[in-house]
Amino acid sequence: MKIIDMRVRTVAIPLTCQLRHNTGVHPGYFLRTVLELITDEGIVGLGEVGGGDQRAALTKLKPRIIGLDPFHLEVIKLKVLRSIYYLSNSRLYGAIEMACLDIQGKVLGRPVSDLLGGAVYDKIPMIAYLFWRYDRASDGKDDTCAEDQAAWCRELHETLGVKSMKLKAGVMAPEEEARVLELIRKDLGDDFGLRIDPNGVWSVPTAVKIGKRLEPLAIEYFEDPSWGLNGNAAVRQQVRIPIATNMYPNRFDDLAPAIKMGSIDIVLTDIHYWEGPKGVKDLAAICQTFNLGVAMHSGAEFGIELAAMLHTASAIPQMTFAGDAHYHYLADDIIVGGLMKYEDGCIKVPTGPGLGVELDEDKMAKYERYFEEKGDYYARFHQDPKRPDWFPIVGGQ
Repeated sequence: MKIIDMRVRTVAIPLTCQLRHNTGVHPGYFLRTVLELITDEGIVGLGEVGGGDQRAALTKLKPRIIGLDPFHLEVIKLKVLRSIYYLSNSRLYGAIEMACLDIQGKVLGRPVSDLLGGAVYDKIPMIAYLFWRYDRASDGKDDTCAEDQAAWCRELHETLGVKSMKLKAGVMAPEEEARVLELIRKDLGDDFGLRIDPNGVWSVPTAVKIGKRLEPLAIEYFEDPSWGLNGNAAVRQQVRIPIATNMYPNRFDDLAPAIKMGSIDIVLTDIHYWEGPKGVKDLAAICQTFNLGVAMHSGAEFGIELAAMLHTASAIPQMTFAGDAHYHYLADDIIVGGLMKYEDGCIKVPTGPGLGVELDEDKMAKYERYFEEKGDYYARFHQDPKRPDWFPIVGGQ
């Protein structure tokens, strides 16, 4: 079996609101590049990657994988990720590995989870991912407060059944963001999981101050409280809350220094940062060796990648934290059947061969047109339309 062709398309799907974060605003839609690898036997494998329009970047890699066997992932990784540093990109390789595993599963008639050691879980719990938002109030005003976020968390708890949350912080005053978690703890009780993630934008003194304030809440973890390996390590030395990361480290090169420095307690896995589903399995093994926890990062994925994330998480026994997901903000999906369903706060692991999802070609055509209309927002990602002179400042709080 050989890979004989690659097809790439970029699509955009509307969101229910604009999501604010400490480096800008998602402008009311997410966009992803969808990859299809076609074999000489007519089997098509699906992959997906974010980070803007990646069609040109993937197309540059096409000559390096045409003619290769999709079962030979080590060779593909060497040719795509290891040997050409100026084109190397683990995000792109992750999409390619995803598609190859989809092909393998379809050939074997087995789900991707079986290729990763077999599913331990048949469903994966998800969180209520809380963002400060624009374009959501009925009166047209976007002024929000901690009480509004706490009410949004309760709504997600009641409608989706989720039993944990994470606040994307670094947007409002740190004290107001800490108050969100305090209100949710009071409202939803001691068993509801709490997390906060300022994405490294807080100074170490601010992160320590807020961390000490949050210690009595017994939160699950404090994610990337300050910038870099040193920042996380400094906060970890002073705050009695587990420190998690999806930023420092987010690649194997930096994992050993992070462990030596004592920067982290929990690593958030990501198919793109950690070199595909098999790379995530390698990461989980290292984390187990050093008694680090593992959780699951969300990169604003659509249904193809969400399926890959579910398969991967299901095959990692120590994946005991509920997974991140922006998914409940999407208005639709590009897979047959539309959006995957939340049931009692969980999403079921697909059971069909390969990833267990198929493209809805009508939806693909619709959202390709939507992307062409809206454009690639990564050129304006680090902006806030309501504060034209604003720009992010790391350590500015």
